[in-house]
Amino acid sequence: MDFELTADQQAICEQIERLCAPFDDRYWFERDHDGEFPLDFVSAMADGGWLGIAMPEAYGGAGLGITEAALMMQTVAASGACLSGASAIHLNLFGPNVIVKFGTPEQRERFLPPLIRGEQRACFAVTEPNTGLDTTHLKTFARRDGDRYVVHGQKVWTSNAQHAHKMLLIARTTPLEETARPIDGLTLFYCDLDRARVEVREIEKMGRKCVDSNQVFIDGLEIPVQDRIGEEGQGFRYLLHGLNPERILIAAEAIGIGRAALRKATEYARERVVFGRPIGQNQAIQHPLAECWAELEAANLVMLNAASQYDRGADCGAHANAAKYLAAEAGFKTCTQAVMTHGGFGYAKEYHVERYLREVMITRLAPVSPQLVLCYLAERVLGLPKSY
Repeated sequence: MDFELTADQQAICEQIERLCAPFDDRYWFERDHDGEFPLDFVSAMADGGWLGIAMPEAYGGAGLGITEAALMMQTVAASGACLSGASAIHLNLFGPNVIVKFGTPEQRERFLPPLIRGEQRACFAVTEPNTGLDTTHLKTFARRDGDRYVVHGQKVWTSNAQHAHKMLLIARTTPLEETARPIDGLTLFYCDLDRARVEVREIEKMGRKCVDSNQVFIDGLEIPVQDRIGEEGQGFRYLLHGLNPERILIAAEAIGIGRAALRKATEYARERVVFGRPIGQNQAIQHPLAECWAELEAANLVMLNAASQYDRGADCGAHANAAKYLAAEAGFKTCTQAVMTHGGFGYAKEYHVERYLREVMITRLAPVSPQLVLCYLAERVLGLPKSY
């Protein structure tokens, strides 16, 4: 099995590096300070045609695979943009997959081109305050009323909702007690974010300030039936289709952040002289950084394997989850070591590694916790009994 990048894949990485070059550490330092959405960065990605890298050519996309999308996002994160840059465009790469696979031709024609051109931005409204990852027990309810649904409920940790035009929303359409299984009775919508019926409250958080996270309160939002994706009651099954690509992309981004941190740490270790010698000459500095490189490389191979499986149509659940777990742990370890390598200066914003550490934390927490990944692997791979 050969995971050497093809010439086309290498060209993608090189082009993304050039595109990201003007959006340097100083740019992301400022976005981390002022919290402004990086619209100029997103516009540059859209103008280059990159937002549709994994979308069908018929709708303006490039028709490439999740492997190419992952390489693109890894390169964005490794440029120093970290998740501030990656999260600004992340949903465009995996969220519309459900529309491609389960939407009608009319929906694909209506929804995909504006996303690919960057004319519209979407948010992903799934998680709820009292259910977390237990999606089958969510409370948001969509009641059918003639040719539309009326929705009431609440979501949390909804990224980009301050700036989004559209919302990929999952809601219950059949009460839980009336379903044969908890996964039944959930319906997926791609609808307008009508701010007359949807209140968005930003959550102040640890990092990634320029890409907002929010509480979303939905009070009587009306959604036309033609904005429902697929069949009523099948939304949870459709949602699962996008989970593996999301895990692969998050893994790629965590590796990218780790590589950015490792680059900063090794540069500093070569340049910083203490007691008449560069600190990088000391094995106490060398060995932890070498470990970080090895662990990032190992995580990268699992990520590429999972992406290759997905693009071939093979079952990639185990490797997608393993990639997310390994990459997040390796990225976090590397960013922590980068701060420690800088000593006291690692705590200073001007050296950037503290921002990398704050942002890589997200990859450990979302979209699934490391503990639940391990539960998944224990049950699905090792055949152990379900623990929850």
